[in-house]
Amino acid sequence: MGVRRAMEIVLTEANKDDGPIYTYGPLIHNRQVMDLLSSKGVHSLTNLGELKSGTIVIRAHGIPPQSRKKIRNMGLRLVDATCPRVAKVQAIIRSYTRKGHSAIIVGDPDHAEVIGLMGYSETPANVIRDIDEVSGLPRIDHPFVVAQTTQNAKKYDEIIHALKTRFPDLLVFNTICDATQQRQEEVRSIAQNVDAMVVVGGYHSGNTQRLAELSREVGLPTFHVETEKDLKRQELSAMEKIGVTAGASTPNWMINNVVKEIEGIKGRTRGSFSLTFKEVCKFLLLSNFLVASGAFGLTLAASILFSRPPLIAFSLLSFLYIHAMHVLNHFLDKGASAYNDPEKAFYLEKYRNPLIISATVSILIALFVSFHIGISTFLAIAGLTLLGALYSMPLFPIRFRGKYRYVKIKDIPGSRSLSEAIAWTAVISVLPFLESESIRWNAMLLSIFVVFLISYVRSALFDIFQAQGDLIVGTETLPVTLGEEKTLRLLKIILILTAMTLALGPLTGLVGRFSYVMLLPIITLSTCLLAYERHWIYPGNALEALIEANFIFSGIIALIWRFFR
Repeated sequence: MGVRRAMEIVLTEANKDDGPIYTYGPLIHNRQVMDLLSSKGVHSLTNLGELKSGTIVIRAHGIPPQSRKKIRNMGLRLVDATCPRVAKVQAIIRSYTRKGHSAIIVGDPDHAEVIGLMGYSETPANVIRDIDEVSGLPRIDHPFVVAQTTQNAKKYDEIIHALKTRFPDLLVFNTICDATQQRQEEVRSIAQNVDAMVVVGGYHSGNTQRLAELSREVGLPTFHVETEKDLKRQELSAMEKIGVTAGASTPNWMINNVVKEIEGIKGRTRGSFSLTFKEVCKFLLLSNFLVASGAFGLTLAASILFSRPPLIAFSLLSFLYIHAMHVLNHFLDKGASAYNDPEKAFYLEKYRNPLIISATVSILIALFVSFHIGISTFLAIAGLTLLGALYSMPLFPIRFRGKYRYVKIKDIPGSRSLSEAIAWTAVISVLPFLESESIRWNAMLLSIFVVFLISYVRSALFDIFQAQGDLIVGTETLPVTLGEEKTLRLLKIILILTAMTLALGPLTGLVGRFSYVMLLPIITLSTCLLAYERHWIYPGNALEALIEANFIFSGIIALIWRFFR
C-alpha cells in the first residue's frame, strides 16, 4: 500500500506539469520504475545542493525531521508520500522517547527507513540487525523496541524473545507492515505446493530479498528476478508447478510480464485439456470476441425483459459494433495497455492486421444489416461508429494542442467508462426502438436506465483494474480521480439500485416476471466485484473473463426463459 500510494502521488504530480519534480532519494528500490519516472520528468536527488525551485517528494521510507525542516527552509514545495505505516512508527518513537524511554530499532542501519526513524528519537537510539547483536547492546533504561516495517516477522519474534531475556521491562511494538507479514506467510504456504519459487523485484529491495531468503530457507529452488529477461527458462522448464511472489516495489505490469513468460514455458503440461481450454478462453478475451458476445447476450436479455421481439438482427448488431469499437479503440488508445495488460498489448501488436481487418469487416456487416432493418437504424450505427472512432482521436490541430488540457474526448476525467456505457446503452436499448411504429416510452426509458447501469459497472470495474497504467500515462479515469475505494463504493450503490429497479419493475407493469430472473446476473456481477475487493481473485484474464461471462449468462437465461417458460 505504501509504495503504491507513493507512486500514485508522484505520478499525479508529474501529470500536472507544474514544474520540475524530485524525490528525496530513489522513490522505490526498482531500477525499471525509476527509469519510467525519469522518462516522465521525475528525478531522484540525494543532495539538495543549490536547488532553487521545484517540488520535492518524500518517498515512502520517510526522512528525518531535520531533513524535512531543511527542505521547507529552502522554500521548496514539499509533498509527503511517507507510508502511513512508517509514519506510525515515527510517531511511536517520538512519543515514547519524549517520555524518557529509549528506542531499540530492529532493521538495517543503512536503510532509508531506519535512518528516518532514528531522526525521530529524542534519546539515543540503538539499531540491531539480528539476534547476535542483542548481547552487544549497552545498559538501557526504559527500553522499547520497534521494527523496520519490512522486517522478517519470524526473525523479529526471535529478537524480541532475546531482548526480553536481557531487558525484562521491555515494551514491544509490532510495527512490521501487515502486507509484509502476509506476503511472507504466503511464501511459506505456497512453498508446500510448488516445485520452485520466482520472486519478482529489484535486486536492491530489502523486502524482496527477504522473500527470496525465506523461500530458500524452506529448501525451495528460488529465482530472484527483476524482469522476465532474468528467468532461467531451462531450469524452470523441468518444473510442473511454479509459485510467483513479488516485493512491495514491484509494479503490476512487471509481475504480469514475468507470469506471461513463465506460462510460455509449457513443460509437462503441454497438450493438456485444461491448457487448451485456457488458450481458447484467452483468445476470445484478448481478441474482444468475449466482450462482443456479452453485448449479444445482454441485447437478448433486454428484448425479453422489455417485451420486444427478440430479433437476432439487433443482437448481431450489438456483437459487431462492440467488437469493432473495442478493437479499434485499443489501437487508437494503447498508451496505458503496456502497463495495464502487457499480454494483451503484445497480442494486439502481434495480430494487429487480422484484428483491424476483423473490426473493419464487423462495421461493414453492421452497416449492411442495419440498412436492411431500416434507414433510422443505419444512420444510428453510422453515427455511433463515427463517435466511437472520435473518442481517441485529437479534436484540435497539432498547433493548438498545447493550449488545451483536453484535446481528445478520452482526456476528459471519467469519460472512458461513461462513453462505453453510453455506447452499449445506445446499441442495446435505443436501436431496437427506432423502427417501432409506436414507442412505449416508459419501457424504453426503463431499458436505457437498467442497461446503462449494468454497462457502467462493467466499464468502471475494468477502469479499476487498469488504474496503475492509466495513472502512468495520465489518463484520468474514475478510479484515478476518485480513488479505488470510493469507486468501489459507488459501484456497489449502482448495483443495489439496479437490483431494486429489477425487483420492483413487475409491480409497475412495465416489465414481466423475467425481471426477477435478471437479478441472477446482477448477483454474479456483484460477486465478481466482491471477489476482487476481498482478493479472492486478482485482476487478469480469469477475472476479466468472469465479468464478461455475466453478460453472456444474461443471454443464456433469456433464451431458456423464452423457450421453456
